[in-house]
Amino acid sequence: MKNNLTIRTLLTLLLSSLFFLAGCSSTKIKETQSSRTEPSLAELIGGSDAPDQRPSAPKPAVSYTAAPREYFPKEVTYTAEDFTDLWDRIRAGYALPTIKSRHIAEYERWYSSRPEYIERLVRRATPYLYYITTQVENRNMPMEIVLLPAIESAYKPNALSSAKAVGLWQFIPATGRHYGLKQNWWYDGRKDIYSSTRSALDYLEKLNSDFDGDWALTLASYNAGEGTVSRAMVANYRAGKPTDYTSLKLRNETRRYVPKLIALSNIIKDPEKFGLKIARIPNEPYFSVIRLNSQIDLGVIADATNIPVKELEMLNPGFKRWATDPAGPHRLLVSASASEIVADAIASIPQHKRVRWAHYKVTKGDRLGLIARQHGISVASIKKTNNLKSDRIAIGQDLLIPVSRNHRKRTHNYQTTSLSRNKSSKTTSNPSQQTPKIISVRKGDTLWSLSRRHKVTLNELTKWNKINASEMLFSGQKLKIWRY
Repeated sequence: MKNNLTIRTLLTLLLSSLFFLAGCSSTKIKETQSSRTEPSLAELIGGSDAPDQRPSAPKPAVSYTAAPREYFPKEVTYTAEDFTDLWDRIRAGYALPTIKSRHIAEYERWYSSRPEYIERLVRRATPYLYYITTQVENRNMPMEIVLLPAIESAYKPNALSSAKAVGLWQFIPATGRHYGLKQNWWYDGRKDIYSSTRSALDYLEKLNSDFDGDWALTLASYNAGEGTVSRAMVANYRAGKPTDYTSLKLRNETRRYVPKLIALSNIIKDPEKFGLKIARIPNEPYFSVIRLNSQIDLGVIADATNIPVKELEMLNPGFKRWATDPAGPHRLLVSASASEIVADAIASIPQHKRVRWAHYKVTKGDRLGLIARQHGISVASIKKTNNLKSDRIAIGQDLLIPVSRNHRKRTHNYQTTSLSRNKSSKTTSNPSQQTPKIISVRKGDTLWSLSRRHKVTLNELTKWNKINASEMLFSGQKLKIWRY
């Protein structure tokens, strides 16, 4: 792989940087949006024989022997299906070039001295890692890219930076829109695990092509923007200096960005060397994609399946409201173990019952903006539902308002009775005179399924174990349950 790019490449990069600035953390992009065809939404993530419909992607389940030599220089014969532990599959695909930086050892020490942080990182990554791994593998990218969200967002889909970058891959609004991520009142594609991963990899592919396959420069550009990196390269070239990543004059965050990823990759590659243990992750899909043909209220799905709304929201953070976006994407991510139940339940719900509606009669002084605020929805959704061409409404006019049961519960601020509060206080405390029962989490368990199995409430289970209701569990994790 080249350490110094040709003058033609440098000039091309410099010229392109004059037209736009791109980057996930602090820059904007103004290029013409490239077209991209999204694959079938009905496929099981990473588990379907159906090929990816995106033209540039290879067929799924390729062996590493099909990869370009600059990515995987050693010929190997295994395939993704040969692994039972997803971490082994990820380690086998490592291919980032070696760079010399004192920051690598610095971050290795930082990570290895914080086993609790690594444990939380792995737990948050578990629901998304199989899907990301499959997408990275299908594009023949170095498998260290799977760990990039750890550096960007610590695998938090709702992460928000000071530069307004959002999501697992930290897209700012302009870059997100450029790479096909819709953002509106109902939906933010930057938080959507399914779409944002594909868009981030599209962006990385584009950057890698710009920088002649140099992954260190590619990653630096993902952090700082290709304009920033190309200008630093041109400055070095004119000064007769090398133009590789470690020779460039870049801001401190970008100089540390690639070493930080390499350090974490080294920790994952050989955790025992650093005195750590990494929880095993099964090499199988964590979630499935359910295809929808219309908008649907998450509360309606919860009622039909007994799956908590919080669990649905956790896998679908792109939906900002109580329902899916009326204009799409018409899909829902659900845990693989519950996919058939959810698909059957949705199929049995008539179209007219998929979103809860309320009738509102316009009175004197009403305005669409006021009505929208009262019901926690947008003016646009009221206008679209009622086929209104303008904001004008008349006294006595009937309006159809989409209203979620979950939204009503939040806005009405129901008060519990003294009896129920006392009961709650008794059952959620940890009585010193009692010994808790210790249970071990099994594959496929969720907080909701465990609460039902042991006949306790979800609230009790989370308070007893001091965890969030949206937190993912990992196999072998120990939880406490008090009996009365």
